[in-house]
Amino acid sequence: MLKTIKEEKSKKAEKKKGAKKSVSKLPRYFEAIGRRKTSLARVRLFTQGEKAIIINEKPYQSYFFDSNLQQIIISSLEKMKVIDKFRILVRVRGGGIHSQAEAIRHGISRALVKFNPDFKKRLRRVGYLTRDPRMRERKKFGLKRARRAPQWQKR
Repeated sequence: MLKTIKEEKSKKAEKKKGAKKSVSKLPRYFEAIGRRKTSLARVRLFTQGEKAIIINEKPYQSYFFDSNLQQIIISSLEKMKVIDKFRILVRVRGGGIHSQAEAIRHGISRALVKFNPDFKKRLRRVGYLTRDPRMRERKKFGLKRARRAPQWQKR
C-alpha cells in the first residue's frame, strides 16, 4: 500500500512537470495595464505573429474611427520606432473613447518598458508612463452636480 501511494505521488509530479513544458510553447508576450479616468486597458505585446493592433477583437482603425484617437494609440510605438514589430492585443473597458485611447497608450508604453528597459527614459520624458490622476469629482448631496447649485428663486 505504501508503494502505491508513492507511485501515485510520483505520477502526479510527472504530470505537473509535463504541464509546465507545454506552457513554455506558448508565444512570448509582455503584458501591462494602462489606466485613465475609469478606463482600464489590458495590453499584450507579442513578438511573434502577424503585426497588427487588435482592440476588443477588432482592428484599431475600426474600433477608433477618429484619426486623432488612432494617433494617440500608436504615438508611443512611433516614438520608439517599433510600429511594425509587434502584434498587440488589447482588452479595454470603461470610460469614453478618448479615455480608452489614452489608457491603451499608457498600457502599450508600460509593456514597451517591460520589453526593453532602455525605452523608459524617453517614454517618461514624453509623459506616456505617467498615469493621469484626474478623475471626475463625485456629486454632492443638495447640489445638481459636483459643484453646481440649484438655481436660486426669489419667490
